[in-house]
Amino acid sequence: MSTIMIKDVPKEDRPRERLLQLGANHLSNQELLAILLGSGTKEESVMDLSNRLLMHFEGLKLLSDATIEELVSIKGIGIAKGVSILSAIEIGKRMNQYRPLERYIIRSPEDGANYVMEEMRTLKQEHFVVLFLNTKNQVIHRQTIFIGSLNASIVHPREVVRP
Repeated sequence: MSTIMIKDVPKEDRPRERLLQLGANHLSNQELLAILLGSGTKEESVMDLSNRLLMHFEGLKLLSDATIEELVSIKGIGIAKGVSILSAIEIGKRMNQYRPLERYIIRSPEDGANYVMEEMRTLKQEHFVVLFLNTKNQVIHRQTIFIGSLNASIVHPREVVRP
């Protein structure tokens, strides 16, 4: 069975051209990953390689936790492509953690949770985080006090409230 190589796909149906024409939000994860990878192998198109990569990691969530060793163990993914994938994932994580210059105001527990949610969403252990506020309830500092186990973080009050 022969695979359809990207050069054999009509130009307007190729991922890069579709992104330029429709915008990134109209592309599938497979197409976005294909653009990032840039090329496939002699035996496999970049679309097939990106699909196989997504299938291997069961989608983007597990791919975001992949190590370079896991990536390069996949046929068609070398160091360069693995590093590109990890770099793109890290840029995405950092963009989600971006804080505007204006200080964030905490008015409710939900506001506090929203402030730390993106950063903490992918952590593999419980983290006890303290947000320090000024008199206007603006966040002035964030500090991880304790890193616990998979599902528990035991913290004594004296570690949080110091004289």
